[in-house]
Amino acid sequence: MKFFFERLRGKKTKPLQTKSDISTVPLSDQQLANVVAQGPRIEPSQLIFGCGQSIGKQRDHNEDCLFTLSITIGGEANSFPLGLFIVADGMGGHQFGEVASSAAVRNLAGNLLKRFQPYLLNPSGGFDEPLQDLMRVAINDAQRAVTQAAPGSGTTLTAALVLGQQMTIGHVGDSRAYAIRTDGRTDVITRDHSLVKRLEELGQISSDEAATHPQRNVLYRALGQGDVLEPDIFTAPFPQSGYLLLCSDGLWSVLTDEKLSKIIQTSTSLHTACQDLVAAANEAGGPDNISAILVQLVG
Repeated sequence: MKFFFERLRGKKTKPLQTKSDISTVPLSDQQLANVVAQGPRIEPSQLIFGCGQSIGKQRDHNEDCLFTLSITIGGEANSFPLGLFIVADGMGGHQFGEVASSAAVRNLAGNLLKRFQPYLLNPSGGFDEPLQDLMRVAINDAQRAVTQAAPGSGTTLTAALVLGQQMTIGHVGDSRAYAIRTDGRTDVITRDHSLVKRLEELGQISSDEAATHPQRNVLYRALGQGDVLEPDIFTAPFPQSGYLLLCSDGLWSVLTDEKLSKIIQTSTSLHTACQDLVAAANEAGGPDNISAILVQLVG
């Protein structure tokens, strides 16, 4: 045995040969689009996303804040995607609007991810807590965080917690969540908590009048405003063969639903779509900060 190791010590080793046609660079936008367009099922299912943001053309600082996170666990069992996507718009005209939106987003994301951590480390243990209850507790904690970090200020908050093929939406204010279908249909799945939207719902003004109403930015519900918060929380299927769009009013207030859908359908990737949406909002005047998150479930 000693003789064997002495002979081996004198040998020179050579690196393993690699094939020259193998590439380890990330997929291009076109390659990713081709994969998504293919018929066969992708395993494991996964959430892909893009995001875009701009200060706009008429503001001197950014009061929007966004958060994106996608996790995929693939294996013999308990294979699933988990995603968390948040848009918050600090209330213009209030002091520290950007502080309020940042506090809301960071607190909500930290709270939800902390609760999910044991499940991510041990999926076989199951996750029994109702997601709507989880979202409600997290938003109430975010309300307290905004009140402490930026007293007198406020922010909208629209969040989507995606687990598998279901999404739980938490919503306060007038940022929006849309379901964008591949056939061109565009559905707003959240309800604006604005004075003008309420007047429209009551039939006192038309949708055209609401679009130009001088008080269209006045909210009756926002984080950091009032002692009692009543967020809208609901669970729905993730848009199949389509996209989830979260955005601040700096986007949806200047682009029609048809324009939103057209840009998304004709863009080469989710990232490009978000950049194109932001650019179109700026071309339309960019009167406010602009934030957009676009998510697709593949597999």
